[in-house]
Amino acid sequence: MIVKAHLWHVAIQLLTPFKISSGEVSSKDTIVVELEDEAGRVGWGESSPMAGPFYSPETPDSVWDELNEQLLPWLAQRAKDPLTDLLGELAALPTSGFARAGIDGALWDLRAQRARMPLYQALGCARRDVPSGFAVGLMPNVADLLAAIARYLPEGGYRRVKIKIEPGWDVEPLTAIRKCYGPGLILQTDANASYRREHIPVFKEMDRFHLAMHEQPMAKLDFDGLVELRQQVRTPICVDESAETLPRLRQVIDRGACDIVNIKIQRLGGLTPALAAIELCARHHIPNWMGTMPELGIASVHALHLAMHTNMRFPTDVQTSAHWFVDNIIDPPLSVCDGLAQMPELPGIGFEVNRPKIAQYLVREQTFNLPS
Repeated sequence: MIVKAHLWHVAIQLLTPFKISSGEVSSKDTIVVELEDEAGRVGWGESSPMAGPFYSPETPDSVWDELNEQLLPWLAQRAKDPLTDLLGELAALPTSGFARAGIDGALWDLRAQRARMPLYQALGCARRDVPSGFAVGLMPNVADLLAAIARYLPEGGYRRVKIKIEPGWDVEPLTAIRKCYGPGLILQTDANASYRREHIPVFKEMDRFHLAMHEQPMAKLDFDGLVELRQQVRTPICVDESAETLPRLRQVIDRGACDIVNIKIQRLGGLTPALAAIELCARHHIPNWMGTMPELGIASVHALHLAMHTNMRFPTDVQTSAHWFVDNIIDPPLSVCDGLAQMPELPGIGFEVNRPKIAQYLVREQTFNLPS
């Protein structure tokens, strides 16, 4: 039984602004969700949309309202129900995926703690190493891009580099990276849906860089464009924004519009639908990898647990706590050693949430005592 819920809206600055083709952010706003059960166990979740609406319609303010006005009143009515029932019903509620993800993650953490097992095991995964890569946003020039890669690549011995691209910023930066690091560096692009079918010749030219994949090159609903591109280039095509819901993912698969699917837990609505998406891809022999937006520590840890699924075949975007933000809210900080994320073997998420850090970066908070 859930007896108490607490929400914290926190904001932590990024070390440097992160720019993609559709916008730029300089701080990370997130809603931390704490659920307490009758035995005093605490489950932690995170609802973590971008600070502005350029990536999705949801914002921290809209998600805060959804949690307060819809999801927590629903939870108050169902607080005595088994956790498995709550997880199943939550996925069908008419709210944004970002809002549901915070509740879903906290419920899964509680479920794993009750079973006295790590979260990955509660999710049906077996422990294995999780390789990590890092992402570089759009840069003003090639020199700045190469300087960023040189700074970050040794940070944890990362296994892969992903760069953001957009029309006019593609062949030149990739040429410079290959010239500097050679063919041995695993390299991929992320276009955030910024290209059109008229740009297919550019993607043909990029085949010579032997990339791991192109992530979301076309608009999320341009399935015909994705199919056409996939037919004309050698580089595998990965969808991200096109896989924003399970029904949309089924459409992508039915149309043959991708080779790879990037899983975003927050956008899908939590660990429950993300796990369903992975299993759907596995049935169709389509590999996955775990993406981020990025999130703070709680959601990043959730992602690492689910990244142990056997259908996760490529390095995750989850990076060290020190890579993105001036601070974080979990102990110990996330670390990457020799390109592998370091995970403790403890029940639940396996990390402690640092309440003083939450208080330090607090924007607002709300407590709900649920009826017993």
